[in-house]
Amino acid sequence: MGKFDGVLLASDFDNTLLYTEEALRTGGPVPPLPERNREALTYFMDQGGRFAIATGRALAAFLRHAEDVPMNAPGVVCNGAAIYDFEKGEYVEAAMLDAAARQRGQEALDRFPGVAVEAYHIDNVIHVVRPNEVSRQHEYMTKATLTEAPSLLEVPLPLGKLLFEADHEKLEQVLAFLVAKGWAEDYELIFSVSHLLEMTIKGANKGGMVRRLAARLGISMDRVYCVGDEANDLSMLQAAAQGFAPANASAAVRESGAVIVGHARDGAIADVVEILDRRYG
Repeated sequence: MGKFDGVLLASDFDNTLLYTEEALRTGGPVPPLPERNREALTYFMDQGGRFAIATGRALAAFLRHAEDVPMNAPGVVCNGAAIYDFEKGEYVEAAMLDAAARQRGQEALDRFPGVAVEAYHIDNVIHVVRPNEVSRQHEYMTKATLTEAPSLLEVPLPLGKLLFEADHEKLEQVLAFLVAKGWAEDYELIFSVSHLLEMTIKGANKGGMVRRLAARLGISMDRVYCVGDEANDLSMLQAAAQGFAPANASAAVRESGAVIVGHARDGAIADVVEILDRRYG
């Protein structure tokens, strides 16, 4: 028995567990996991806690990091479209986009030249339509190969999410277009960072999947803690008994009521574990 028995800690990956922003901006190497985080998570799990990743990345873009992340619970991937059991190597939950999403996404591409879209297939294939500088930077940073397609209509189903890529002003126009069409009623439309607009089926967000994960593990939501830095993390921060955010978090997250800890590059997750250590001491 350990002090963290029956406690679930779920963390975003990019710029929360690991600070990847500089690698994305400069094209430099992705840094290693901060040793403080590694030691803290090992302690947390040794004391009975369950640790899970909750990332916007497709499985293909996270798998190369999975072996380096101490975790002992299935993880939320694709921004809440699925739960993946890394130990068994299989999906245990999935909420796929409907077939209409391809047509609607293509309409947005036709309306806004210069916008790219990544389409995340459940079988770990990431297709890209009309790749641009953002998609090329994203491919370099994630090291997940993009397979180019001439149109979203030619991308095979099932798809977990669409990821629109452009500068923020252009993506705001894409978002307004999708909302004006009435499609926001059918999909989650969330910025993961300023130049990435995520589209998943309604209800497929990090908060919803963390709830499902906790239920699978038999853990009450009043013993679930979440950490994230961007708008796509808000649903799980609000679902948790307490949400936490690194000091580098976006303004929306900092103003959400989350407890602010240290910067992601310095081991923000270790700060969270220290807080939980005192809470369950």
